[in-house]
Amino acid sequence: MKKIKAIGLFSGGLDSLAAIKLIEEQRVEVLAVNFLTSFFSDPERLKKVARDNHIKLKIIDISEEYLEKVVKRPKHGYGKNMNPCIDCKIFLMKQARKIMKKEKAQFIFTGEVLGQRPMSQKNTPLKIIKKESGLKDKLVRPLSAKLLPKSEAEDKGWIRREKLLDIEGRNRKKQYALAEKYSLSGYGAPAGGCLLAEKAYSAKLRDLFENEKNFSLKDVALLKAGRNFRLGRSRIIVGRDQEDNKKLEKLKGIFDILFKVKDDNGPITLLRGEKSKPALAAAASLTVRYSDAPGNEAVVAYGRAFKKSIKVPKMKEKGIEELRIA
Repeated sequence: MKKIKAIGLFSGGLDSLAAIKLIEEQRVEVLAVNFLTSFFSDPERLKKVARDNHIKLKIIDISEEYLEKVVKRPKHGYGKNMNPCIDCKIFLMKQARKIMKKEKAQFIFTGEVLGQRPMSQKNTPLKIIKKESGLKDKLVRPLSAKLLPKSEAEDKGWIRREKLLDIEGRNRKKQYALAEKYSLSGYGAPAGGCLLAEKAYSAKLRDLFENEKNFSLKDVALLKAGRNFRLGRSRIIVGRDQEDNKKLEKLKGIFDILFKVKDDNGPITLLRGEKSKPALAAAASLTVRYSDAPGNEAVVAYGRAFKKSIKVPKMKEKGIEELRIA
């Protein structure tokens, strides 16, 4: 008999793990694929989860294309925050379709559950995703398959419908039962895991859209670091800890300016955009505010090599809230 092969979209969560085991149980060879972007996926964690659960995994970085084609201009719009869920699914399915052809696999499957997510996992969006991705009947959703039309894989006998499930809604009891049955581990607590669905991150991304038209992946990466502030055409990022400080130093562009309190522990602050006197003063004042410097003012070193200095007071709470991106 011909060996049947399938491509499984892998998030590292319980649903995708359970879907993989359901398909593998039917003697189908599975290649799990994760598409890496700036907004979701942790490659090292994914590799560990795959290893621990004996899954063959391929990680593909699509960050640049995803930002340009999905995040910046989603055909089906955003969800509650900046999450373009329907366009995201369509795009990922199209990428998976390319892998399916390259690997000579027969079908694609996901861990989606009917009714679990409000924007992308109801009947209508599931149909839109299947149609616009071009996958049609080559797409299987094993966890809810009995509630959905038959796939080609079922019609051709590659997988048996009676061994698939009828899970619906947000209750995860059946998934936890599958985790116990297959001894699954490492999937963590249930969560979307997408930064675009988070309110605080979405506010920062929306600010980027509105104020920095030609932004890049480096600008997006900065949104994950520190406290973000806006003064006109200037963006100020203040590190929260040593890890943030290292990120800011690593991500600084050739026109960015760094700040730190002279002779005291505290944050690294990055100023990007317009370098006006008010912006320089605000960045320095914020640096003092979040530092360990005693008193109400301090000397702040700044510049690409911290060769300049300025003495400024700590920024007051009112000023902080006026500048904070939220």
